[in-house]
Amino acid sequence: MDNPVLDFKAKRGFAKFISAFTHPPIVAIFAFILINYFILSWSKFLFITSICLIFGTFLPIITALFWIKKRKIDIDITNRVERTFPLIYAIISYLIGTAVLHILGSPPATTVLMFCYFSNTLVVLFINHFWKISIHAMGVAGPTAALIYVFGYYGVLFGLIIPFVMWSRVYLKKHSLYQVLAGAAYGLLVTGLQFYLLIPV
Repeated sequence: MDNPVLDFKAKRGFAKFISAFTHPPIVAIFAFILINYFILSWSKFLFITSICLIFGTFLPIITALFWIKKRKIDIDITNRVERTFPLIYAIISYLIGTAVLHILGSPPATTVLMFCYFSNTLVVLFINHFWKISIHAMGVAGPTAALIYVFGYYGVLFGLIIPFVMWSRVYLKKHSLYQVLAGAAYGLLVTGLQFYLLIPV
């Protein structure tokens, strides 16, 4: 006989697991590694990927955790108003990362992906003033669009997690259905558009 309490705990635990490991800076690790690994030589891969992870993952996470500890708020920063400063810190980090990658002559796909993190987060900062669009959904959908551009249909495999991310955010009552749909749609469409416009054919 099914135990509804255990089922609830298992489902909630799975939702929390998905949510925890799909924060945009964490997803960035896999996206940059995949792109750089197949484009760069081994020596350049280590160096350029290190730059990507410093500005695309570590600095945004460190500044967000600092803000969370200082303000004594939850790890998801559920309160929309509290997201402003972590978003600003992330925007600055992504912008500096874009500039550094450009100066170092990184592959266009790598530099443009970092730029997309900057531009998309900048847009989120403005949207966040009146609506809580899903950064999780956008943070998975955006890299998916980048990987589809670089690897073709194989990039779709990365996006298979998008429905799970959307479900987890709604199930945990962090977002509405419309907020996760908007985040996923924006991430896919706008990131894909930026790749096609910014990378010369």
